[in-house]
Amino acid sequence: MSTVTVVGGGRSCEHEVSLASARSVARGLRTAGFAVLELTIGLDGRWYEDGAPLGASVASSLAAALHRAEGSVWFPVLHGPDGEDGTLAALSRLHGSPLVGSGVGAGAIAMDKWTTKLVARAVGVATAPGVVVRRGEPVPRWTGAAVVKPVAAGSSHGVSLVADPTELPAALGAALGLDDRALVEEVVHGREIDVAVLRRADGTLLVAPALEILGGGIFDTATKYDGSARFQVPADLDPDLADRLEAAAVRVFEALGCAGVARVDFFVTATGDLVLNEVNTMPGMTEHSQVPRMFAAAGCSYASLLGELVRAAA
Repeated sequence: MSTVTVVGGGRSCEHEVSLASARSVARGLRTAGFAVLELTIGLDGRWYEDGAPLGASVASSLAAALHRAEGSVWFPVLHGPDGEDGTLAALSRLHGSPLVGSGVGAGAIAMDKWTTKLVARAVGVATAPGVVVRRGEPVPRWTGAAVVKPVAAGSSHGVSLVADPTELPAALGAALGLDDRALVEEVVHGREIDVAVLRRADGTLLVAPALEILGGGIFDTATKYDGSARFQVPADLDPDLADRLEAAAVRVFEALGCAGVARVDFFVTATGDLVLNEVNTMPGMTEHSQVPRMFAAAGCSYASLLGELVRAAA
């Protein structure tokens, strides 16, 4: 059985979240019987093993990491820019190593929330109306409440819910502190429902029971990681709504060209309309994260899920 190289960390604002996911994935893979090599990308850009840098510079540490990972399957557990956005997928392709998860194109497109909205609308999946604001551009004309977020960031970093346009400059400042583009969207009121889609080694898709995020307000960074988040798995859905969510999630997954597992997040309005929120091609992957919980509800254990991902690596 091939060694699996788990890569965590990264230089994004999701560094610590990635470390937690990577540690959990490494433990789960060992439980599943895989040999595991753990590598970390530090905030300084250098590659580390067991806390020690593999080289004095970014370039030398990368060269050493590539040598260490020779002949292994890559399992990048990096969230956000310089990882989930196709960067590690491109490196693994150049290295000639099988990769767990989405490739270069799907990672790059799904990381870009604005482009994801365009793809979703092209396959008949609704998104919230919005505009992109680039750093240095004036504050857009806007009426009413809005959600402001970086175009390419995750874990709700830099996301603000503003009650009226007077709050837009501060919200844009927070978002543009993490990205050179920000997305201003209309607020969608409704249930927050997540759907996880897995592409197995034989190419077939497995869709886990949907998860509902309970509670009002914005599902912000603090709520995601302070233990206060409340989920219901499976979500309480009538069969028709469950089928429509699954079909929409699969359409978006396929249109983006995703592989491995992706979490497709929706709002369901009071009238039953589905509105895509975003897509995560490398969602949180601790045993207690949303996606593993969803597959556990389908009878697929954490170790089994990780094994499926490694066997499907391409």
